[in-house]
Amino acid sequence: MIGTYLSFVGEAFAIALSPQGLLCMVLSTFVGLIFGMLPGLTSTMAVALLTGLTYHFDGSLAILSLLAIYIGAISGGNQSAILLNIPGTPASAATAMDGYPLALKGRAGHAIFCATGASFFGTIISIVCVAFFTPILTVFALKFMSHEMFLLAVFGVVICGNITSNGDPLKGWLSGFIGLLMSQVGMDTIYSYRRFTFGNINLSAGITLLPVMIGLFGFPEVIKAFGAQKAKMQKNTKYSIREGLRDLRRNWLNILRSGILGMIMGAIPGVGEDTGGWISYWSEKKASKHPEEFGKGCIDGVIAAETGNNSAIGGAIIPVLSLAIPGSTSAAVLLAAFWMHGYRPGPLLMNETPEFLYYIVVFMVLSSICMWLLAMLIAKFSVKVLSVDAKTLMPIVFICCVIGSFVTSNRLFDIKIMFVFGLLGIIMSYLHIPGAPFLLGIILGNMADENLRRALLLTHGDVSIFFTRPISIFFMLLIAYMILIQLPFYKRWKENRKAKKKA
Repeated sequence: MIGTYLSFVGEAFAIALSPQGLLCMVLSTFVGLIFGMLPGLTSTMAVALLTGLTYHFDGSLAILSLLAIYIGAISGGNQSAILLNIPGTPASAATAMDGYPLALKGRAGHAIFCATGASFFGTIISIVCVAFFTPILTVFALKFMSHEMFLLAVFGVVICGNITSNGDPLKGWLSGFIGLLMSQVGMDTIYSYRRFTFGNINLSAGITLLPVMIGLFGFPEVIKAFGAQKAKMQKNTKYSIREGLRDLRRNWLNILRSGILGMIMGAIPGVGEDTGGWISYWSEKKASKHPEEFGKGCIDGVIAAETGNNSAIGGAIIPVLSLAIPGSTSAAVLLAAFWMHGYRPGPLLMNETPEFLYYIVVFMVLSSICMWLLAMLIAKFSVKVLSVDAKTLMPIVFICCVIGSFVTSNRLFDIKIMFVFGLLGIIMSYLHIPGAPFLLGIILGNMADENLRRALLLTHGDVSIFFTRPISIFFMLLIAYMILIQLPFYKRWKENRKAKKKA
C-alpha cells in the first residue's frame, strides 16, 4: 500500500518536473502573481480564464497549471497592498494594515519578503492538512448549520471592526454593519425578490465586490497623493534575506497558529481566504505582547495575515476533494475544471482516482516554491514604484482602477459603482472610519442574510436553536466577549486591576 502511494508521488514529481510541467508551472505562477498584484484581477478570474485555455491540455498538466495560478494570485495581492495600500485581492486587505505602514518607513522590501515567505509556509501547512486531515476537517466543517454560519459572519465583522478601529471600535463596527446592509442590494437568494434596487436593472445582480474594493481603497490613496494628507514615504526599500528569515523563524508559532486558523476558515464553505486572513491577524494581535504596535508597521501582523489567507487555499480544497463542495469561489471554478478534465472529486475519489490527491499535494508544494522564488524576483522591480513621484504614479493607478472595475463584468455600471464607493471611501478616510470592515461586511453579507433567513424558516421563526447547539453558543459567547473587551467600563476595570497588581 505504501509502495503504491510512493509511486503516485513519484508520478506527480515526474509530471511537474518535466519540461512541459516546469513551463506550465512557472508561466501559470507568474501570471497568477500579476493577477494578484493588479486591483480588480482576482484569483477567481485567473483560474476561470486559464480553465478555458487548458481545455486541450493533458489532465495532470492542466491541474498543475490551475493550482499554480491559484496560489500565485492569492499570494500576489500582498505586493500592491504593501506598496500602495490598495489590496490586489480582497484576501490581502488585512496585509495592508501593517504592510503599508512598513512601506512608509522604507521597509517595503522586508515586508514583501516576509509576506511572501509567510504565504509559502501558510500554503505548506494547508497542504499537510489536505494530505492527512481531509476526512476529519470535512466532517467538522459540515457540523456548521445555517444559524452557525450566520454567527460566523457576524463574528468576522466584529473582529475586523475591533482590529481596524484604532481605539474606537464603534466606528469599526458601524463600518462593518453598513457593509452588511449594502450587501443586501439585489436579488435575494431565497425568494428571488429584488431589494433596494429602486427600479435600476443593473442593481438586480447586487453590488459587485471588486469595484467596491477598488473604490474604497484606491480613491483615498489617489486623493491623498495630491493633498497635504499623503504621508511622506521613505525610499529605502532594500532588505536583508537574513533579517527576513530571522523574523519568519521568530514567528514560527504565529505561522503555525495562523496556518491552522486560515485552513479551518477555508474548509468552511462560503467563508474563504478573506476571513482566514482577518481571523489570523486578530489571533496574533491578541497573543502579542505588544498589541499596540499593530496597525503601525508590525511585521508580525503581515506574517499572520499572509499565512492565514494562503493556508485557506488548501482549506478550500479539502471539501472539494472529499464532498465536491467548494470552500470559496475560486475553489468552485477549480471544481468545474477538475470535472472538465475527467476527475470526479467526492466520496468515491480515493476509489476511482486515488492518485489525484497525491498529484494535488505535490503540485501545490512545487507551485508554492515557484511562487516564493518568482515573487521575490518580481519584488526587485515592483518596489521601484516607491521611487516614482506620487503625482505621476497615482494617475496611472487611477486608470488601472477604472480598467480593473470594468473587466470584472464588462459593465460600465461597475465603473459608476467604483466612483460612488470611491467618494464614500474618501469621506470615511477623512472621518477616520476604517474601510476594511465595510469590505468584509459586503463579502460576508449574503452568507449572513441567507443563513439567518434559512435558519428561521426551518424553525418557523423559533430562535431557541441559537441557544441549544454548542457551536452556536460558543460563537455567541465569543461575539459577546469581543464586544465586552472594547467597552469603556471593562477597559477601566482592567487598568485598575493592573494598577493593583503593580502596587
